[in-house]
Amino acid sequence: MGHVVLISGIIAVAALLLWYVGFTQYNRHKGTKALQWVEAACIGEGKIVDSRWLGSSRIKAQLRFTRQPIEDASVTVRLRPRPMPVQWALSLWRGQKETLTFEADLDHLPTFNLEVLRHRWFTSNSPANEDTGSHKWIISRPGPVVLTTRTHWNQELTPVVNTLMTSRGHSLMSVRFRSKSPHLTATVALETLSDQQAGAGFLDAVRELAVGASARQ
Repeated sequence: MGHVVLISGIIAVAALLLWYVGFTQYNRHKGTKALQWVEAACIGEGKIVDSRWLGSSRIKAQLRFTRQPIEDASVTVRLRPRPMPVQWALSLWRGQKETLTFEADLDHLPTFNLEVLRHRWFTSNSPANEDTGSHKWIISRPGPVVLTTRTHWNQELTPVVNTLMTSRGHSLMSVRFRSKSPHLTATVALETLSDQQAGAGFLDAVRELAVGASARQ
């Protein structure tokens, strides 16, 4: 009986080790590929100068751009914790997305603090009324709506919001400006960066946000 328990324990440990090694390599391949898309999108304007793994599901890279207003830039790729079965299951259950976060300082400090979180609401037609056969819902297709807690709308916010309203800005999950470093933080779902063109669109949106926020008023 003791030998059976020992052998079962060895098999379980070996299986967990293989799981950890296999999915660690998978995450490293996926993270490295995401950085390759970013670097390819930066050709002619910037490059990755350093990268390092922070655990088995997060990689951070430093970028250097040749043009202002972006300074001390970095990107962080956060992947699902696949090497840890329990944590991976929890992340799937919570619906957590794999993300890429861009952080940078600007040559001119933003004159405002702003945090933008993108939400989407979806609905569908309600069941037909049994008596009239009609639906209660009236479906319309309005443009983007901005909900803000600010009582006064500063003029310098207009270029930033205009960028967020563009097709490139629609992919951003969150954007934050603040006077402390990092001045600009933008996060996008990793699944939207499926190729070099998508990476270039993300960087273009970030660059437009930086220009709009750091421009002298």
